[in-house]
Amino acid sequence: MTRVSRRPAHMRAWLPACVVALMVGISHAATTPRMSLPDFVGLSKQVRPLVVHISSTASTQSPSTQSPFREDDPFSDFWRRFFGERLPRSPSPGPRRSVGSGFVVDPSGYILTNDHVVEEGQELTVKLADGSEHRARVAGRDPKTDIALIKIDVDRELPVVLLGDSDALEVGEWVLAIGNPFGLEHTVTSGIVSAKGRRIGAGPYDNFIQTDASINPGNSGGPLINLRGEVVGVNTAIFSRGGGNIGIGFAIPINLVKGLLSQLKDEGKVTRGWLGVVIQDVNAEMAEALGMDEAGGALVANVGKGSPAEQAGVQVGDVIVAFDGSPVGKSSELSLIVARTGVGRVVDVTVVRNGRRVTLKAEVGRLGEDEAVVVVEEGSELGLTVRDLAGDSTGRRGNREREGVVVTAVESDSPAEQAGIRVGDVILEIDRKRIGGIKDFTRIVGKLKKGSGILFLVRREDTTIFLALRLPR
Repeated sequence: MTRVSRRPAHMRAWLPACVVALMVGISHAATTPRMSLPDFVGLSKQVRPLVVHISSTASTQSPSTQSPFREDDPFSDFWRRFFGERLPRSPSPGPRRSVGSGFVVDPSGYILTNDHVVEEGQELTVKLADGSEHRARVAGRDPKTDIALIKIDVDRELPVVLLGDSDALEVGEWVLAIGNPFGLEHTVTSGIVSAKGRRIGAGPYDNFIQTDASINPGNSGGPLINLRGEVVGVNTAIFSRGGGNIGIGFAIPINLVKGLLSQLKDEGKVTRGWLGVVIQDVNAEMAEALGMDEAGGALVANVGKGSPAEQAGVQVGDVIVAFDGSPVGKSSELSLIVARTGVGRVVDVTVVRNGRRVTLKAEVGRLGEDEAVVVVEEGSELGLTVRDLAGDSTGRRGNREREGVVVTAVESDSPAEQAGIRVGDVILEIDRKRIGGIKDFTRIVGKLKKGSGILFLVRREDTTIFLALRLPR
C-alpha cells in the first residue's frame, strides 16, 4: 500500500531545504570560534593580593582640602564626596577617619596611592590581603598629580604589581578596578576604557583615563588593570551628583606616574622641567591668521623674563609643534612633555614662526614647588570701543604699557565678545602688527578684509594671551 503524505505540497518542498539549512548551521557553528568574556576570575586572583586597604586618622582641627571648583560646578560635588573635602557644616568631636586604597610597587613595602588619601592623615594604617595591619609613613608626595608613596616595615618581600603601558590603551578595552569602596575591602569591578586624555580641571597635568568600571569613595588610590594583569592607571575621581557611581570614573595614567616613583622614594618630592611660557591651544581662526595649514600645537602667549624659553629665543606668537622630538598636538601635551624632561637637558624646540618651521635649542630649567604651568583656556566671550592708554580710567591691574589701546566697551553678541575680548584688555597687536596707540589701531583695523580671521594679542591682568575672531562677511 502506498502511504500518502497529508502535508501540503509546499510543505513537502520546504522540509528538505530546512533540514539542509539546519545542517549547514550546525556545521558552521562547529567551525566558528566561540567568543567568550575575559577570565575575570583568574585576573582577580592574580591581582587582589597586591591591593591594600589604607585608613587614615586625623584630628578635626586638620585643614580641609579646598575644592578648586565653584559650588554650582558639577565637579564640585565629586571633589567634596570623593576627595574627602571636609566642609565646616556639621563638625563632630574626636578624630576623623577616612579610607582609601593602594597597591604595592616595591617588595620592601612601598605602596602607591593618591595624595588626597594621605595628605591629612596623622596616623596611617595599611591592611594587606592576608589581614595583617601595619603602621605606615608618607615617603613622598606630589599634589600636582595627586599621587603619594607610603612605606610599611615588613619582614618579608611583598609581591608587587606589574606596571603596564597606559599610552597603548585603546578606547573600548576591558579593564578592572580593585579597591575598598565605602570600606568594602578588595572589591572588584569591571568595565571598559570610555575615553582618554580627559581634562577635568583637577590640576596642571590633567590627562585622565575615563572608565565605566564602578569607582566609588574608598577606591581612591587603587589600581586600574588591563587584561594582562598590568596596572594602567590609579583610580582617582568620579563624576557624580549624588556621591555614587554613575559610570564616569577617572584614573591617572600609569605612564605619568612611572617616572616619578624613584624621585618620590629617594627625595620625597618631584622635580619637574620648566620652559617658562604661557601657552594656549590653536583654533582654526588662529591657525589661519598664523599661516598654518591646520590647527595644532601650543601658541606662546607670554615668555617669562630670564626663562629657558627666552634664552632659547622663543617669541610671543610662536607655535610650539614639537619638543625634544615629541610632537605637540595641543597645549596640555606640551605641559606634560616638559614636566617629564630632565632638568639641565638641552633639547630641540620646534616652532612655527610666520608660517615657517624653526628649530631652537633650550636648556630645561627647574619648576619651582610653588610654581604652576600656565595654560590659557580659550575664551568664550566681541563692536569694540577702545581708548589710548593715556586716557584709561578702568583702574585695572596690568595696564602699565605705554603702547597699545585699552578696551572700554564690548558690544553684546559681537565678534569681539565671541572671541573673548573683555573690557580692560589692552590690545598690543593685531595680526602680529604692533599697536602703538589709537592711530595704529584705526589704520590696521581699516585694512582688515571681511570674512577674514584676525589674531589679537592682548594683556589681561598680569599676563598676555592671543584671541582670534572672524569678521562677518
